[in-house]
Amino acid sequence: MREIHIRGDMIRLGQLLKLADIAGGGGDIKAILEDGVLVNGQPEARRGRQLHDGDQVDAVGETLRVVAQG
Repeated sequence: MREIHIRGDMIRLGQLLKLADIAGGGGDIKAILEDGVLVNGQPEARRGRQLHDGDQVDAVGETLRVVAQG
């Protein structure tokens, strides 16, 4: 599991995938979402899904945990 530190208390799923260097842009994000992404164990297809401290994202064989830095 890899921790991704964010500023503030929220990040959108598409932004998280870019921040974690899993996706380079919008086309990459769309393809990743079509392949299947889990947020806290539930399937998610919305790139705009809001993620908060402690949320877990499973995508392309990686597990990411959101860590908010105040």
